[in-house]
Amino acid sequence: MRILVTGAAGFIGMHVCQLLLSRGDQVLGVDNLNDYYDPALKISRLNLLKSYSNFEFNKLDISEATPLNAAFQKYAPEAVINLAAQAGVRYSIDRPDIYIRSNIVGFANILEACRLHEVKHFVYASSSSVYGSNTKVPFGISDRTDNPVSLYAATKKSNELMAHSYSHLFNLPSTGIRFFTVYGPWGRPDMAPWLFTEAISRNQTIKVFNQGRMERDFTYISDAANATSLLLDKPPTYFEDIKSSYPPCRVVNVGGDSPIQLLNFIELIENAMVKKATKCFLPMQPGDVVATWADLTELHQIIGCQAKVSIQSGIASWVDWYQKYTSGELSLH
Repeated sequence: MRILVTGAAGFIGMHVCQLLLSRGDQVLGVDNLNDYYDPALKISRLNLLKSYSNFEFNKLDISEATPLNAAFQKYAPEAVINLAAQAGVRYSIDRPDIYIRSNIVGFANILEACRLHEVKHFVYASSSSVYGSNTKVPFGISDRTDNPVSLYAATKKSNELMAHSYSHLFNLPSTGIRFFTVYGPWGRPDMAPWLFTEAISRNQTIKVFNQGRMERDFTYISDAANATSLLLDKPPTYFEDIKSSYPPCRVVNVGGDSPIQLLNFIELIENAMVKKATKCFLPMQPGDVVATWADLTELHQIIGCQAKVSIQSGIASWVDWYQKYTSGELSLH
């Protein structure tokens, strides 16, 4: 299958591309290689993908419609996985313009290109942040998602609504994936696992928000990538009867289904590094939520129950990768 993957040099994007390439798909990776965090990490991920003969790369920004449409025209993808987005909850408070350009304008450009080129399945990254200030856990697909607590969350909810409208109007099969705190090797430097591990390694103080009274449903990267590829292979179908009709679209949760207290998560990193952290306890940050937990009922109905990497094994693998990468052993420049 010919698949166009945006955000290919990103954390989830690289792992999804690698999985698709390993199973024999033809992949066109798209990324603008921006400097939200060190582009050297993105280049290293990209160089790993370039070792596959069935991988092509096109540097472009999805917020620019003309080059994006040219890529669609040349490559003629059968399916599209949109993982390109401006990430980060807290950064959206400081730079809302970037989120609107990438996550709204760019997403609209992708949808329109999928429509024009008759893509058979459009898969895109949503986020657990759409659940906002909901207090009922686990978070289920039918729960309300109209109370976002950050602009980032609002853009992801907007993506789901936009995809729904395109599915309804143009019969474009679409699957939105609400990822829950994905972590693991090649992860992002702005996320908690990297920040905590780096601080411990450098004998610096860890910032622990909400006095540590937080829970996260962490998802190991291989589980997230595997779920994405399996969902890609099973596009939603059009259903119609006398009473109602439904466009071929859906959203699903992808998470670990086993939330862990933040302080316990830090302890696992300490154990893997054989080194204690110095902690500074701070109030809740704007845009954060106290707890996340994914209800995976719909995911299991579509792809079946899958074996998951335990948080203990996942953290051990993460710390091992981090130490090798920061020592230069895995730098692929």
